[in-house]
Amino acid sequence: MKILLLNGTIVGKKTRTLLDEIDKYIQMLPESHETKIIDLENYELQFVDGRPTDEYNEDMQQLIKEVENANAYVIAAPIFQGSIPGTLKNVFDAVSPLAMRYKPVSIVANGGTLQHHLVIENQLKPILNYFRCMVTPNYVYTHTNHFSTQGELIDEDVRNRLQEMIKVFNQYMQMSQEIELDK
Repeated sequence: MKILLLNGTIVGKKTRTLLDEIDKYIQMLPESHETKIIDLENYELQFVDGRPTDEYNEDMQQLIKEVENANAYVIAAPIFQGSIPGTLKNVFDAVSPLAMRYKPVSIVANGGTLQHHLVIENQLKPILNYFRCMVTPNYVYTHTNHFSTQGELIDEDVRNRLQEMIKVFNQYMQMSQEIELDK
């Protein structure tokens, strides 16, 4: 399966650190999977305004294609001002709602306060439910204290939760392959 690891921000390093860790765990699965990390900071993003896909710049068209062609997703989002980044919401606005239907998704997020984990429940999950994604129940929320001052993941419990999340994600990937749809 083609797994897209989407870093939903254009600033900071913690979500990328989490995706690098997750990528290692995916490579340890018994099945072979193709992974690709998408860093939004590497794309010339445009605001999505309802125009046809072919009217966006090449970077946006490539990003939309990457998202729509993936079989599964791990989405990493920092929590800014009690919300997901606008860049991540912009990506969701760009893709067809049918493109992510019944595809597995796991979520990781990082925030400056422990209470911001609710952003996953109140913002990310409703968007992914609209897309009818198969969202794993065990997301991982991290806090600034889980990282060193250099941005390295230093919390063993977080590592264990990431590994557990990927085990569940793997089961969701297997389940999604059994779903036949007329798209």
